Amino acid sequence: MATISAAMVKQLREKTGAGMMDCKEALTECDGDISKSIDFLRKKGLATASKRSGRVMSEGVIESYIHMGSKLGVLVEINCETDFVAKNDDFLEFSKNIAMHIAATNPVGIRPEDIPEEVINREKEIYRAQAIETGKPEKIVDKIAEGKLQKFYKDNCLMSQAYVRDPNITIDDLLNGLIAKIGENITIKRFVRFQVGES
Repeated sequence: MATISAAMVKQLREKTGAGMMDCKEALTECDGDISKSIDFLRKKGLATASKRSGRVMSEGVIESYIHMGSKLGVLVEINCETDFVAKNDDFLEFSKNIAMHIAATNPVGIRPEDIPEEVINREKEIYRAQAIETGKPEKIVDKIAEGKLQKFYKDNCLMSQAYVRDPNITIDDLLNGLIAKIGENITIKRFVRFQVGES
């Protein structure tokens, strides 16, 4: 059994933002292994997040991010259950980071269901044409196109994108970590990204 030092707890806290007791429990359960402890905390966070998903969220903030030179800007609405959480430093920092992330990655939607059908159909046609062009048999063309479409969702839907400040986690992971830490349901409701010269 590994001895859990205060330095190990501190390191895990810095990496996950989880509470001290949760970090200690995770390290104890995972025999001092930091990466296994991160997974342990993420799983715990996901379980907590799913329990809270049915609650009403009528509070929150509209956060803005204007990139240097004022040629690119983002507005994002992030909702929570209470006014108390809407003023919480972790919640506000999360909101700022999400606005900055959207500016950097230009997602098409928050989730796959937010992407317009015409965009999905156009992508599918491109993937089908690419597969046919490379001489793939007709019977597997649709399967290849579907696989590429899943990758398109992963790259272009905000929730499944790798977080720009830590590519080891997705925005969904980041959100679930915050829900687990704060103990209240939070959702990214909508966003708009403006770029000078874009129609």
